[in-house]
Amino acid sequence: MTDTTRPLTVKPSKSRQTVDSAVIHFAGDSGDGMQVTGALFTAESALHGNDIQTFPDFPAEIRAPAGTVAGVSGFQLRFSDHPIHTPGDTVDVLVAMNPAALKSAIPTLKKGALIVLDADKFTDKDFKKAGLDSNPLESGLLSGYTIISAPITHLTLSAVESLGLSRAQSRRAKNLFALGMMFWLYDRSLQHTIEWIEKKFAQKPDVIEANVRALKGGYQYAISAELFENYYEVAPMVLAPGDYRQITANQAVAWACAAAACLSEQTVLLAGYPITPASDILHQAALLQEYGVATLQAEDEMAAVGAAIGASYGGNLGVTCTSGPGLDLKMEAIGLAVTAELPLVVVDVQRAGPSTGMPTKTEQSDLLAAIHGRHGECPLPVIAPLSPSDAFECTLEAFRIASRYMTPVIVLSDGYLANGSEAWKIPDINNFQLMKPNFVEHASEIDGPYQRELETLARPWIKPGTPGLMHCIGGLEKSVPSGSISYDPQNHQQMVHDRANKVAGVQTSLPAVQWLGPQANKLLVVTWGSPYGAVRSAVEALQANGASVSALMIRLVNPLPADLKQWCQAFEKVVVVELNSGQLCQLIRARTLVDAQSVNQVTGKPFQVEALIERLAEHLEEGA
Repeated sequence: MTDTTRPLTVKPSKSRQTVDSAVIHFAGDSGDGMQVTGALFTAESALHGNDIQTFPDFPAEIRAPAGTVAGVSGFQLRFSDHPIHTPGDTVDVLVAMNPAALKSAIPTLKKGALIVLDADKFTDKDFKKAGLDSNPLESGLLSGYTIISAPITHLTLSAVESLGLSRAQSRRAKNLFALGMMFWLYDRSLQHTIEWIEKKFAQKPDVIEANVRALKGGYQYAISAELFENYYEVAPMVLAPGDYRQITANQAVAWACAAAACLSEQTVLLAGYPITPASDILHQAALLQEYGVATLQAEDEMAAVGAAIGASYGGNLGVTCTSGPGLDLKMEAIGLAVTAELPLVVVDVQRAGPSTGMPTKTEQSDLLAAIHGRHGECPLPVIAPLSPSDAFECTLEAFRIASRYMTPVIVLSDGYLANGSEAWKIPDINNFQLMKPNFVEHASEIDGPYQRELETLARPWIKPGTPGLMHCIGGLEKSVPSGSISYDPQNHQQMVHDRANKVAGVQTSLPAVQWLGPQANKLLVVTWGSPYGAVRSAVEALQANGASVSALMIRLVNPLPADLKQWCQAFEKVVVVELNSGQLCQLIRARTLVDAQSVNQVTGKPFQVEALIERLAEHLEEGA
């Protein structure tokens, strides 16, 4: 039998095409394993040395009816031989396991795209479930595309028939059959995926054999049936020396917790309550106990943030992770941490709202809540990572700020960053600055628990039971410097002033912005968070065509950069790109008095580069 653990060189009648990048979209029912399929192709592309960007797209309903558009689970992957910043606007190859998957993905297809279908699922019954009046293969809906209709389910069942598995168990391997076909199409090795299968199902040898047979079967079928006119090669990208891996923002947050524990020599307690799309942070952190990360799945959101505050009060580092509805429930306790002036990191993985909204879809609509969503004068720093890998540095910086300034810090990720992945050069922990806390151990060192450090205005971090430094830790206002409860008007005025100035001083602690282009031009495009990739790609394309446009990407969204007004006034026009109704735009207009315009979107999906180019070009024309 031919060994297919390495790409076969026998492709006699085919033309090898070298392309600089490709976009594949895997789509099917939730039970079809499309997320696993996409993740395995992504892993192989990362090992091949390609730059990668992914966009997993989950159904919003836990058990949407099978075969319906609402139940479609998709995974889009872009891989290239050069740096990329988005998972692609349009799709080169679609693998659709049923008509609903095809129907949902058609708007994203390139002209002439290749569509691979599971012919066994294209029946009248399936058309009806998908809301199609007729067979799309016969109706003309797919004219202009290259169609390969393969009996994937039937061939998978045949490949594993002798193993004695049930029909349902056998069908579960059909995603590996489709993956094998794609591995042949893009000249990929099977070996790493086979090793993954063997590790994943180590206690189930029959399942291992079924999946390996399906994977090899799809690869061999692509050869023997001569399905494709061409096969493709995407060469490895030239990378700086170092160790690389793929990473999601949720993984990056968890690993930042481990790095913070190492650099501070303190235990980091990550306390959370399951909520989409933040739950995976808790799952990932639970694997890092040997690195000083403790995890707690609390009974509710309030208990989770309370436990994290308690950890910081006890002299460790507390962090809690959540999404929009959970952030609402944590706000009272976050206010307690502000007035008690204790370090706390809150990671909010934003999703489409309001209320439970669209739990698996992305949005940036929690910005104003993060900055202003507490009663009283209750300021705190807010950091927004620009990409999945940037979530590591931003979360680690949040720990540093929280412990240095004795304040809660909110990290605003979102569903797109949380589940999407990219290539990441693993940093050397020895290159990071230590963040050991300077605990006060003797009453003689300070005048009281609320005596402020001159540079940062932070109060001291005092472990419970330190002789002579016992003080009230509740939510009532404290006196300076004793920490006793105070209702004195002038004392309250001073405390409000000091807490605000303390947060304002955080501006000096982080590379708060990134610039693309000169700091004076016709059009300034401002963005924050996950639109970074689309904005960068769009602005670079406009610049390549001679447009007078620059981009400002903000990571520290509260406090905003001190020079923001000066920067904005250096441009003829300012537009703000964000996945909400214009929240940062409101803040910029109020802060700078510049007539900034909003380019926004609230579809639950990230920006597409081409659409963004058109919208920015309109603003350039209006300015002209």
